[in-house]
Amino acid sequence: MLRGCVMEQQEFYRGLAQRVHDLAEKADPFTRRRLHKLAEQYDVKGGGAVRPARAVERPLPTPRTTPPTSIFSGPGEA
Repeated sequence: MLRGCVMEQQEFYRGLAQRVHDLAEKADPFTRRRLHKLAEQYDVKGGGAVRPARAVERPLPTPRTTPPTSIFSGPGEA
Protein backbone atom coordinates (compact mmCIF):
# COMPACT_ATOMS: atom_id res chain seq x y z
CA MET A 1 0.00 0.00 0.00
CA LEU A 2 2.77 2.44 0.91
CA ARG A 3 4.64 1.67 -2.30
CA GLY A 4 1.60 2.59 -4.41
CA CYS A 5 1.28 5.89 -2.58
CA VAL A 6 4.95 6.70 -3.18
CA MET A 7 4.58 5.85 -6.86
CA GLU A 8 1.55 8.13 -7.18
CA GLN A 9 3.45 10.93 -5.46
CA GLN A 10 6.42 10.51 -7.82
CA GLU A 11 4.10 10.59 -10.85
CA PHE A 12 2.45 13.72 -9.48
CA TYR A 13 5.78 15.54 -9.12
CA ARG A 14 7.01 14.38 -12.53
CA GLY A 15 3.82 15.69 -14.14
CA LEU A 16 4.08 18.93 -12.22
CA ALA A 17 7.71 19.34 -13.30
CA GLN A 18 6.72 18.84 -16.93
CA ARG A 19 3.95 21.44 -16.69
CA VAL A 20 6.33 23.96 -15.12
CA HIS A 21 8.95 23.29 -17.83
CA ASP A 22 6.26 23.86 -20.47
CA LEU A 23 5.24 27.15 -18.85
CA ALA A 24 8.87 28.23 -18.71
CA GLU A 25 9.21 27.93 -22.48
CA LYS A 26 6.62 30.70 -22.88
CA ALA A 27 8.04 33.03 -20.23
CA ASP A 28 10.51 35.91 -20.31
CA PRO A 29 14.18 35.00 -19.64
CA PHE A 30 14.16 35.90 -15.93
CA THR A 31 10.97 33.97 -15.20
CA ARG A 32 12.10 31.11 -17.45
CA ARG A 33 15.24 30.53 -15.35
CA ARG A 34 13.26 30.58 -12.11
CA LEU A 35 10.61 28.21 -13.46
CA HIS A 36 13.22 25.74 -14.73
CA LYS A 37 14.88 25.81 -11.32
CA LEU A 38 11.53 25.10 -9.66
CA ALA A 39 10.81 22.29 -12.11
CA GLU A 40 14.19 20.73 -11.31
CA GLN A 41 13.16 20.57 -7.66
CA TYR A 42 9.97 18.77 -8.68
CA ASP A 43 12.00 16.43 -10.91
CA VAL A 44 14.11 15.43 -7.91
CA LYS A 45 11.01 14.88 -5.74
CA GLY A 46 9.57 12.77 -8.54
CA GLY A 47 12.57 10.47 -8.36
CA GLY A 48 13.93 11.62 -11.71
CA ALA A 49 17.28 13.01 -12.60
CA VAL A 50 17.77 16.71 -13.07
CA ARG A 51 17.37 17.68 -16.72
CA PRO A 52 20.44 18.84 -18.59
CA ALA A 53 21.02 22.57 -18.49
CA ARG A 54 19.36 24.64 -21.16
CA ALA A 55 21.22 27.03 -23.40
CA VAL A 56 22.93 29.71 -21.38
CA GLU A 57 21.15 33.03 -21.54
CA ARG A 58 22.65 36.46 -21.21
CA PRO A 59 22.15 37.78 -17.66
CA LEU A 60 19.86 40.72 -17.07
CA PRO A 61 21.57 44.08 -16.56
CA THR A 62 22.12 45.12 -12.97
CA PRO A 63 19.61 47.65 -11.68
CA ARG A 64 20.71 51.22 -11.12
CA THR A 65 21.47 52.18 -7.56
CA THR A 66 21.14 55.92 -8.20
CA PRO A 67 18.68 57.77 -10.42
CA PRO A 68 19.93 59.32 -13.66
CA THR A 69 21.62 62.70 -13.27
CA SER A 70 19.07 64.42 -15.51
CA ILE A 71 16.60 64.35 -12.61
CA PHE A 72 18.94 66.54 -10.59
CA SER A 73 19.82 69.10 -13.28
CA GLY A 74 18.25 72.53 -13.32
CA PRO A 75 16.63 74.66 -10.63
CA GLY A 76 14.36 72.91 -8.22
CA GLU A 77 12.76 73.06 -4.85
CA ALA A 78 14.87 72.56 -1.76
